[in-house]
Amino acid sequence: MAPKTKQQAVSKPHGYEFFGPPGAAAISFGLPLLICVFAFACNDISGCPAPSLLHPRSIDYDLLKKEVGWPENGVKGLVSWEGTAWTLGYYLFSAILYRILPGTEIEGTKLANGGRLKYKFNAFASTMFILAICAAGTFAQGAEFPLWTFIADNYMQILTANILIAYALATFVYIRSFSVKPGNPQFRELAAGGVSGNMLYDWFIGRELNPRITLPLIGEIDIKEWMEIRPGLTGWILLNCAFMAKQYRTFGFVTDSIVFITAVQAIYVLDGQFMEPAILTTIDITTDGFGLMLSFGDLVWVPFLYSQQTRYLSVHPQSLGPLGLAGVGALLAAGFAIFRLSNSQKNAFRTDPNDPSVAHLKYIETKAGTRLLVSGWWGVARHINYMGDWLQAWPYCLPTGLAGYTILSAGTAAEGAIKMLDGREVVPGEAKGWGMLFTYFYIVYFAVLLIHRDRRDDEKCSRKYGEDWETYKRTVRSRIVPTLLQKPRNECTEYEIAQLENWEMSNGPLSLLQTAVRSHSQVLISIRSNRKLLARVKAFDRHCNIKILILAQQKEMWTETPVQNGKKGRPVNKDRFISKMFLRGDSVIIVLLS
Repeated sequence: MAPKTKQQAVSKPHGYEFFGPPGAAAISFGLPLLICVFAFACNDISGCPAPSLLHPRSIDYDLLKKEVGWPENGVKGLVSWEGTAWTLGYYLFSAILYRILPGTEIEGTKLANGGRLKYKFNAFASTMFILAICAAGTFAQGAEFPLWTFIADNYMQILTANILIAYALATFVYIRSFSVKPGNPQFRELAAGGVSGNMLYDWFIGRELNPRITLPLIGEIDIKEWMEIRPGLTGWILLNCAFMAKQYRTFGFVTDSIVFITAVQAIYVLDGQFMEPAILTTIDITTDGFGLMLSFGDLVWVPFLYSQQTRYLSVHPQSLGPLGLAGVGALLAAGFAIFRLSNSQKNAFRTDPNDPSVAHLKYIETKAGTRLLVSGWWGVARHINYMGDWLQAWPYCLPTGLAGYTILSAGTAAEGAIKMLDGREVVPGEAKGWGMLFTYFYIVYFAVLLIHRDRRDDEKCSRKYGEDWETYKRTVRSRIVPTLLQKPRNECTEYEIAQLENWEMSNGPLSLLQTAVRSHSQVLISIRSNRKLLARVKAFDRHCNIKILILAQQKEMWTETPVQNGKKGRPVNKDRFISKMFLRGDSVIIVLLS
């Protein structure tokens, strides 16, 4: 495709998101209350949910306070100097690791002012360093390792400290954003969507695009990128590990379900930190300012909401067994494959469109000079990677089963109860099923988040590409979920059939033949009559009911067993060279890249 003349990107004014200032206020002050309600309502004192919440018409609030563990000194008990000091110490330690550990320096995308910011990446090394310390401590002291006991015993105070830090950080960067001057040598600039003039909304959405600060002995830190990938994500792993240790201290064993969730979520975090440079092209970095939306999301919402399942299992252990593990593992693998393969295809195309793995993909050349993929994974659905990401969320929640439990006093001897080491008993009771409000909330929230992200990205691209984006949407009609794969072929239009065939050619079984033709690779073909062919595929016909393969430079191999005097002799391997051959598809058993 011949490139079009590069023109200035389309620019349209930004409107309010999240329903404007009222929505920003509801999120800013509602979500902290929600995460605190989750912490109290699903607890290790009375149950999940607390028994009184199951009978809202007859609530005794004094009893409810005891059931949820409300501090005796009221709201003041939600904060402690010890919890706040150790939380701040964790942030400082993470900053020190950022400074002293080696890392790679990469330039970010081009800013509207023409500059490029440099980023240092070593989040993966920092997290591995912290986990190594934790592993050594756990090896030496087991589940009684002080970090694990401190997190479990001061969970509410640590949560409150992070909420306060998120508010303080959002306020700091908002006030500091008014010092941004045009043409400054630091390439500071304001986010297009964060200068509405409404103080509350701009404080929430983020006024400055890439706020940075220089700390003594630490150096310069990009606040948004650093908060996005470091303390919250690493804290997510630490919270899961603390709850796994708590389960062992409470029951004397650890279940496969909590180990599975802790392990796969740790892999998810470490994979993201290992691929840290990829964050530079995300909407969070390129478009959004840094305000309460990101500071609260990074420091509170992600680590404390996403660890709800392990927190639940630490009090109500559930075992999956081999079949259960295989089931959730298969679902996780499917989601991860869609997520990783689609993202890898996009990144490979952006890096080198002529790479053999992506050179065959079709695209639209925009007036802004950007190429939009319309085939392969990205021809099936816009943001199909979101579907893979959402599928990965289910294995985090499914191990909690039909969640809900009630904690009974020691000596109750309830049927089917799981006994704690201190004698208390855990039973589903009338709470069974109601606990899903806490353990499955993540799936519902994540679906809403991904749909909202897709719509935000759609609006951003509409502003940037104008008519080219409308052409792209007419070409790739599905959003997130590939609806073409759900429709019977006889109900598809000719255009939809062509789209489906293009996807099958790029991602289905025939993609192997297509790769072999394009890269001139050898294939090993097993055919009927117990024969094998080592050849190079020159062409194939995908439209015939019986596929035709054109092969070249092939070596045919087979085994013969001679018969003498009615007795079988030793098998003899034979082969022959054939320069060219037509091979009918119905004679092929399997094709492998050699």
